[in-house]
Amino acid sequence: MKFGIVELSIIPVRKEPSDRSEMSNQLLFGDLIIVEKEQGSWWFIRSISDNYEGWVDFKQILIIDKSEFDRLQQSKVELVTELIEVVTEIEGARPFPVLLGSTLRGNENGKFRIGAKSYYIEGDLATPTAKGFPESLFENALMFLNAPYLWGGKSVFGMDCSGFTQVLFRLCGADLLRDANQQATMGELISLFAEAKPGDLLFFDNSEGKIVHVGVLMEDQKIIHASGRVRIDRVDHQGIYNEDLKKYSHQLRLIRRIL
Repeated sequence: MKFGIVELSIIPVRKEPSDRSEMSNQLLFGDLIIVEKEQGSWWFIRSISDNYEGWVDFKQILIIDKSEFDRLQQSKVELVTELIEVVTEIEGARPFPVLLGSTLRGNENGKFRIGAKSYYIEGDLATPTAKGFPESLFENALMFLNAPYLWGGKSVFGMDCSGFTQVLFRLCGADLLRDANQQATMGELISLFAEAKPGDLLFFDNSEGKIVHVGVLMEDQKIIHASGRVRIDRVDHQGIYNEDLKKYSHQLRLIRRIL
């Protein structure tokens, strides 16, 4: 078994061991992984934060030993709180961008290390916390407004509905599972739309009854979600009403309270 960490801004996770395969997820800088099997230049990995599995190009993962993996996993965690910050590898002064929701472990006064490599960051960081929820969640959510939809995506450059909610709740100290149908098993079930509160997750199904979409309830019967782009729409007990289409675009199935 091998242990690793993402030391690039963002990397794709694919369904099959090929660059042409569907991207099912993305990993951000600082995400810890376990390598479960290898096939040529591809590794089948499991993400520690949500147990999501998939294939990554081995060149995009930094392998670390078990003791370093344990140290990083137990270190103080801080998250990037701006859309883009810059991290610099001290040796060689190599700067590169990191994105909102990326993880820095063991940071002290802007400096941290991964294995033998040392880095520094000058941007704003925050310890993940539910303090100020749901207002803090909405502040972060609005930073993503109009970000394009991208299947498997988790950044301002493209994200899907459950990637959006996962990043938002990570910033609030709650690790959600990756896909909408998985997130629909978490937290407290809210029976009636009238009992829902801002910050609750709303889940929507297709004609076959499968959960296919998720968004976050806001004040005044509004929802923020990723559909074509990150957008705000009206929502009620029936579902999401799309003003552009002049019709309901998603059918409400259930409501879950995470925090």
